[in-house]
Amino acid sequence: MSTHRPLRPGPVVCVGETMAALAPDPLGPLDDADLLRVDIAGAESNVALYLVDHGIPARWVSAVGDDPFGRRVRARIAAGGVDVSGVRTDPERPTGLLLKDPGAHGTRVRYHRAGSAASALTADVLDDPAVAGAALVHLSGITPALSPGCRALVERALRPDRPWPVSFDVNHRPALWAGRPAADVLRALADRADIVLVGLDEAQALWGDRITDAEQVRDLLSGPRVLVVKDGDRAATAFVGTAAHSVPALTVRVAEPVGAGDAFAAGFLGGLLRQLPVDRALRLGHLTAASALRVAADHGPLPDPAVVEALLNADDETWRAAVID
Repeated sequence: MSTHRPLRPGPVVCVGETMAALAPDPLGPLDDADLLRVDIAGAESNVALYLVDHGIPARWVSAVGDDPFGRRVRARIAAGGVDVSGVRTDPERPTGLLLKDPGAHGTRVRYHRAGSAASALTADVLDDPAVAGAALVHLSGITPALSPGCRALVERALRPDRPWPVSFDVNHRPALWAGRPAADVLRALADRADIVLVGLDEAQALWGDRITDAEQVRDLLSGPRVLVVKDGDRAATAFVGTAAHSVPALTVRVAEPVGAGDAFAAGFLGGLLRQLPVDRALRLGHLTAASALRVAADHGPLPDPAVVEALLNADDETWRAAVID
């Protein structure tokens, strides 16, 4: 979004790991489960899938193992209309796996991804033809936590001489940073991106409880041309240069919150790529997040197109009164 790296025609290239995901069916504590449902889970591929839902061409670049989970991951993402031509198959390393453990205080995620195929990605993935010609490269703070090679990939993607704009979702996963300082690494990476998305709660966990509002996050991350601070189910605020735009969140019947942040990112980025005004792009972020909130999986169907269009163009009072169920 900066004057040096404008958004341009081409696919959004989303780089990062997608795993097989096992969740109790029906949803409940993992300790009590007799059956597990197999799904897929990955922040960057979630963004790619929702972008395609919005009619924005997207490509997912990653690696999977030469195993049934890897084939399932690739097939599921391809079936959603995402270009998977940049996905490598690693004959030596497995596809990552996560287990969802729903409980009274939310869903805990248990990872089995150490040594996975995607954790062996390195900066040379950016030389792949699949990355050339990107309208935008989308990354998250999950990738640099996976391995030194993955961190080098993100560092290179954010070099000042990069040819494409980069969006970066901070996506802080404390379990992936155990024993290592995440705060300085993620702040430095985020501050070099063109578009950044971060939750207010994430910012507080990373950079201190003294952060109480979106403006203070902007003071901390002054580098990005566009910074979006998401305040849970209350509002999202986008800073474009020095201007601030805030849009309240929708009222949604929540099945499970996992994946809503990725959906919001896709909706907002899709809005920018469609050249919507910033407040409309924020609305599209909220509407897309509602799709994830309403289902137990990470990716759910968008609201009816007529509903989306009506709410994008509604007055503020109608927007605030809307309920997505």
